[in-house]
Amino acid sequence: MGGKSYKILIAILCCALVSCVKDKPAAVGSIDFDPVGNVFIICEGNFGSGTSSMYAYNKHKDIVSGDLYSNATKQPLGDVFQSMVKMNNQYFLCVNNSDKVVILNAGNLSVAGQINIPKPRYILPISETKAYISSEYSYNVYAINPQTHQVTDTIVLPHKNTEGMCLFGNIAVICTWDTLCNVIYKVDVGSNNIVHILGVDGFAPQEPLLDKDGMLWVLSGNQPQKRAGALTRLNPSSGDTLASYHFPGKADAIKPVFNPTRDTIYFIEADYYGGTANNGIYRMGIYESALPVTPFVAASAFQYFWALGVDPTTGHIYVGDPKGFIQKGTVYVYKPDGTQLKSFDVGIGPGHFYFDH
Repeated sequence: MGGKSYKILIAILCCALVSCVKDKPAAVGSIDFDPVGNVFIICEGNFGSGTSSMYAYNKHKDIVSGDLYSNATKQPLGDVFQSMVKMNNQYFLCVNNSDKVVILNAGNLSVAGQINIPKPRYILPISETKAYISSEYSYNVYAINPQTHQVTDTIVLPHKNTEGMCLFGNIAVICTWDTLCNVIYKVDVGSNNIVHILGVDGFAPQEPLLDKDGMLWVLSGNQPQKRAGALTRLNPSSGDTLASYHFPGKADAIKPVFNPTRDTIYFIEADYYGGTANNGIYRMGIYESALPVTPFVAASAFQYFWALGVDPTTGHIYVGDPKGFIQKGTVYVYKPDGTQLKSFDVGIGPGHFYFDH
């Protein structure tokens, strides 16, 4: 994550202890790439080095393309490519440490504009004319107009490190990844005002998601900062806690996602020190009474995963191995039953996936 240099230092140490894997060649992208059926791989790069990149795996053609942005624009993308979304047939790319949101036309990846936002993290699309952008180290969430590419308002929250967001009707649920925070905020998207504050188990809430019953799941925690991980399932209307799950003290839980039917949640537990306990991809049903003990996909010694996504049409699970952030990363693709389908090399530090169909 942008600014999280402690993980980079640990990753470099771990990478030095494993043998290098020769990169497999990948097809080179171009401005006339096929825009249909892509899984975009958001490669953060090594923090501070400006080595972020944008890759895509086309499921229909079984082709990996990259670095798409640099090939299309003849310019480097910037420092720490954090996330992306598609709005109004344009891709909005949050480039965290470069303090910008780059906007590309979806058909040919030509640059359509740029919005200057301090340390942008994630974008929550709300309508054709509105979206929210969270901001690392900041108390602010920025409202933008995706059509005019302008900042239209600033929402100031009581805690810093605005992070993950989701939409519940006309309410945006916003997390602030602050180690002093154990609440989340409900913001009316019409007025941009905080209308309710909900308590969660654990400190440093980072990601909210909605399950098939319309109930809210919130992942909290920052294990390197001594805040143990927790999952809270709660009713987003009343704020009542329905279930809570507490991770072991050494488990750093990150990147929760749902399967297509939203009845199974997946997440990463990462060990940056080379161990295998609490290290891999885990999954659990939304009605389970306890966290899973055995990983769905186990990480090997001196390996950890950094990216996780589930294809909303096929249910295939995409996993990113950053390999220490100092060489090309690898993406693994699994069927819902855990059978590995394929693997391919991408840019440095695969951190997220974006499914565009």
